[in-house]
Amino acid sequence: MSFDFDNLVDEDAVKVALSKYDDDAFLSIRQGRLESVVSEMEKREVDVLILSLGADLPWLCGYEAMPLERLTALVVTRDAQMTLVVPELEAPRVREMTELFDILPWKEGGNPFSIVGGLVGHAHSVAVSDRMWASALLSLQAEIPSAKSFVASSSVISPLRSQKDEVELLLLARAAHITDHVAESIFAGEISFLGKTEKEISDEISRRLVAEGLSKVNFAIVGSGPNSASPHHEPSSRRIEFGDSVVLDFGGMYNFGDEVGYCSDTTRTVVVGESPDGFADLYSVLESAQERARNEVTSHMSGAQSDALAREVISEGGYGEYFIHRTGHGIGIEEHEEPYLVVTNEEPLGPFAAFSIEPGIYIPSKFGARIEDIHVVGEHRGASLNRSDRSLHVVE
Repeated sequence: MSFDFDNLVDEDAVKVALSKYDDDAFLSIRQGRLESVVSEMEKREVDVLILSLGADLPWLCGYEAMPLERLTALVVTRDAQMTLVVPELEAPRVREMTELFDILPWKEGGNPFSIVGGLVGHAHSVAVSDRMWASALLSLQAEIPSAKSFVASSSVISPLRSQKDEVELLLLARAAHITDHVAESIFAGEISFLGKTEKEISDEISRRLVAEGLSKVNFAIVGSGPNSASPHHEPSSRRIEFGDSVVLDFGGMYNFGDEVGYCSDTTRTVVVGESPDGFADLYSVLESAQERARNEVTSHMSGAQSDALAREVISEGGYGEYFIHRTGHGIGIEEHEEPYLVVTNEEPLGPFAAFSIEPGIYIPSKFGARIEDIHVVGEHRGASLNRSDRSLHVVE
């Protein structure tokens, strides 16, 4: 795929590009995805794919299963036939795409596992959703006695989902731009921090994310003072004080029409009034580490090599023991998905991967900081979708 990455950082260009996509375009995209899935099934000798809870299902057919006890399952066979087995009461939620898949509702009191078993036939190798409930898998195994092996659907679909197509890049860019607007409003002083609780700031950020155009907020982490040293701190009733560092990690879902949503995720760190002692040096090291990773990461690097780009700078700066998590995670329909920028990942990121670059330094019981952007890489170059200022801002 050839793609102009400059267009991804131009908000108006992204809006124009997205306006050209209609139902027929998305149908064509999904038909192409089905062809790729069938090819991957053949390569991995998987006879049938059964998708239920999780992102693989909406990525392929556009429908997201409700996370309830009633089984929803998309059965995909090697001859490119797809059938969505869905509870009758949920069938009206399904957007019909007869060119892509058939809908087979099951009645309350019926046995959907038997229906799926009938569609599967005498399959020997079955791939099921990673997020499928154990109870559902056990019931399916009883209905597919011919199966010699059950594997995770991620073995088939993750290599495909991790390499974004053009519309996915545009949707991720749109989500990032919306989220950047909120970051910029913080830097402009539109939100007062001093004396407010973390929860109050989190609620205000969430309100602004929706007002700017996200369909829902996935998280709005606010960690102040000593709480900023906890990477996934839950916003609390602690009141923000003069001299606090505050880590702000927020993002949500952007939906384009009736299409499945794509996620945003960004982190910026601010200080209230003035920086605490020693914080400016810490932040300078962190800023250099994140900048190096953004500038030097390529699609040919493994997740481990990408992780090392930022980690080496932080270690050389004397803060190595305080960088306690991976450098990044993939993003798309899910907040966290492959590829992961972590020391254990020896696989190349691959062209058109989208992932966070978010090194952090956390001094226990004292303070912490993190900078995060969503980044995409092509064959030879990449771009950060988040463009809000990464320097340390003082807020009141």
